[in-house]
Amino acid sequence: MLYSKMCQSQTLFQLDMEKVAALSETERHSNELDGLRNLDPQVISSVYDRYFPDIYRFVRYRLNDDSLAEDIASDVFLRLLEATKKKRGPKKNIKAWMLSTASHIIADHLRKHYRRPVIELPEDLVDRSTTPIDEAERNHQNALTREAYQHLTPDQQTVLALRFGQGYSLEETAVAMKKKSNAIKALQFRALATLRKNIGMWHYEE
Repeated sequence: MLYSKMCQSQTLFQLDMEKVAALSETERHSNELDGLRNLDPQVISSVYDRYFPDIYRFVRYRLNDDSLAEDIASDVFLRLLEATKKKRGPKKNIKAWMLSTASHIIADHLRKHYRRPVIELPEDLVDRSTTPIDEAERNHQNALTREAYQHLTPDQQTVLALRFGQGYSLEETAVAMKKKSNAIKALQFRALATLRKNIGMWHYEE
C-alpha cells in the first residue's frame, strides 16, 4: 500500500514537472517574440545563438553546401526580424517558422538553378565501409543514393532532412512541417520506400 502511494506520488510529481517545463517553454517563446518585436539586442542575440545552428544544419543537409547553408540561414534570420517587426512573424513556434522559411528559400534556389539537392543520407541507406577495396563500390552507391534523393518530392526531402539530418522526433517534425504525427510517419515511410526502390531500379539498369 505504501509502495503504491509512493509510486503514485512520484508519477504526480513527474506530471507536475512536465507541466512546469511546458509552461516555462511557452513563457520563453513569448518573451522571445516580444523581444524580437521590440528589436531588443539581447533577445536577438539569444535567438540567433539558439536557432541559427539548427537552421544551418537543416539547409546544409538539404543542399550539401557549407557556404550556401550559412548564407540561407543568415537570410532566414533577417527575414524573421523583418517579419516580426511587421507583425507577420511566428505566433508561437519560432523554430518551426524559421525551418518553414528555410524550406521556401531552398525551393526557390533549386528552381532558379534547375537542379535538386545533393546530400549525404543516413547510414542505413548508404554503404559507409572504410575498407579500401570497397571504396569504388561505396562511391557508386553514394552516387545512386544522391540521384534517388533528387527525385523525391519536396515534402519527402524535408521529412528525411529533419528526421535524419536534424535528429528530430516525430512530434518535432510534425510541428515543423505543420502536419500530424501519423502523417509524418506515412510520409517518412513513403520517402524511404521510394528512395530504396529508385536506388535498386537504377542499379539494375546499369
